[in-house]
Amino acid sequence: MDKYASVFQGTAFTSKSRREIDILRDHLFCVNDAGVIERVIAPGAADYERIRAEQEASGRFRQLAPGQYLLPGFVDLHVHAPQWAQSGTALDIPLYDWLNTYTFPLEARFADLGFARTVYEDLVSALLANGTTTALYFATIHKESSLLLAEICAAKGQRGLIGKVVMDDPEQNPDYYRDADTKTALEDTKEFILAVKQLAESTKQGVYPVVTPRFIPSCTDEALKGLGELAAKHDTHIQSHCSESDWAHGYVKDRFGKHDAFALHDFGLLTDKSVMAHCNFLDEDDAALFARTGTAIGHCPISNAYFANSVIPIARWLDRGVEVGLGSDLSGGFSPSLFDNARQAVMSSRMLEDGVNPALPASERGVPESRLTIDEAFYLATAGGGESLSLPVGRLAEGYAWDAQIVDVTVPGAKLPIFGEEEPLHDVFQKILYLSRPENIREVWVQGEKVHSRS
Repeated sequence: MDKYASVFQGTAFTSKSRREIDILRDHLFCVNDAGVIERVIAPGAADYERIRAEQEASGRFRQLAPGQYLLPGFVDLHVHAPQWAQSGTALDIPLYDWLNTYTFPLEARFADLGFARTVYEDLVSALLANGTTTALYFATIHKESSLLLAEICAAKGQRGLIGKVVMDDPEQNPDYYRDADTKTALEDTKEFILAVKQLAESTKQGVYPVVTPRFIPSCTDEALKGLGELAAKHDTHIQSHCSESDWAHGYVKDRFGKHDAFALHDFGLLTDKSVMAHCNFLDEDDAALFARTGTAIGHCPISNAYFANSVIPIARWLDRGVEVGLGSDLSGGFSPSLFDNARQAVMSSRMLEDGVNPALPASERGVPESRLTIDEAFYLATAGGGESLSLPVGRLAEGYAWDAQIVDVTVPGAKLPIFGEEEPLHDVFQKILYLSRPENIREVWVQGEKVHSRS
């Protein structure tokens, strides 16, 4: 008898490639004790019925109900965890003013561990309820509350990659919210890395420390150099913002005489474990550097509409071999849902391709070959995110973590317009991507453990 921790029977949608969806009708997903998919068995396989019967008898079997489908858990590559407390507000002013008027005063409050716990526990629960099983987090400059976020991820079962933010430049950061000095910023980062690595030893789904210069304007050269050295020494992930807006991109060009990508690379901050958020003003040389170093783009389409001053040509950079995943950018992006961000990724790409200025002729108005399909946006939210983090997540396939959403299209009050069993499954998939709400997500699993259910 084959022994598995659990076996699920149902129809699943998962990315085979950037452009192609794999539709796995009525397959068995066999999950081992480590929470990894050990086998995926199609109907008609020689041992399909035997394994199904054995697991059903053992009580470790789950058959999805009619109208329920499996999706991989989402991978969110850019979340400002403290900003959950201001999501949905103050999105009508320029980025620099938004940071200094609203965001930095809020983040400064996370020196208070009680306040931090209240916000972070609510955030992690909200993201899990929206199907996000892996999240790459910016915390704040505070070592203790940043570690608390890692502990909350561990306790709630989310795979969290967490960064204690570094902001050490006294000329660019407010007096009330910055690291005491460069030496303290680097020492706190080192201690944070070691503490999260220790926590990870007892966390099934994994938690990971992330070296996190907020962005070049907030950091001294000494801090950027020291963070690159820490990341190399401790083999950590790295995250920052890169060429996000006219102001940020222009600042780096004035300071270094080069684009963000090459400045970050000079400090050792572009590696195959690096994710750079936004990247709206990359050029061909920047993208080639990203592809060569394995650096990924965290594409934040909702946030970009508010703060980035442009639409990033994601299709072009994918064609150049750059890894790309999807990010919510709470709270520059108002929604915690990667369903919402996938939809916006498609809409923004169509606007880029077609153009937005009706005073121009159609032939001059847009950027050709820029559109993304919903299948590609789903890839960004799942497999693309996993590849960007160099982790085996984001696919319902053998060797990947059992990170899954069970989506029900028949929920009263949130029923999707699907009429009859004869509807093509790819059409069902598209309706799920475009129309699902949190109410449709009935269960969420991470590393073989159920971490969210909706009765």
